[in-house]
Amino acid sequence: MINIFTDGSSRGNPGPGGYGVVLTYNGHRKELSAGFTRTTNNRMELMAVIVGLEAIKVPNIPITIYSDSKYVVEAVEKRWVYTWLRNNFKDKKNEDLWRRFILIYEKYRVKFVWIKGHAGHPENERCDQLAVAAAMQSDLIADQGYEG
Repeated sequence: MINIFTDGSSRGNPGPGGYGVVLTYNGHRKELSAGFTRTTNNRMELMAVIVGLEAIKVPNIPITIYSDSKYVVEAVEKRWVYTWLRNNFKDKKNEDLWRRFILIYEKYRVKFVWIKGHAGHPENERCDQLAVAAAMQSDLIADQGYEG
């Protein structure tokens, strides 16, 4: 089982933002992060999940994603994202990321677990540190889906 811990952060909404991801598997650990010039917290929360899934190279492996984002967890667990897809994302934000998410999500057996943010969970706290640090970098990149 692969565990993916995720968090996103934005200084202002919109504003500079970043995501942090910690992947763990069989004693191995990998950390991922990136920062963007102008984005939103919800985009960074979703981007963290996408990047975590895209880092997995073995199809059909069971994955548990731990996220403090009710926006992401509920959209998937309550299958709202598929209703949005059927309606061609009419009046929904972050269509680019949700479409990217669906493409990668369907390759794996994914279970989501919502965890309370800033509640002392070590991996969630580390993801938050990664996301905040990424958003503070001097070489931020453009969030093409947001700014494009």
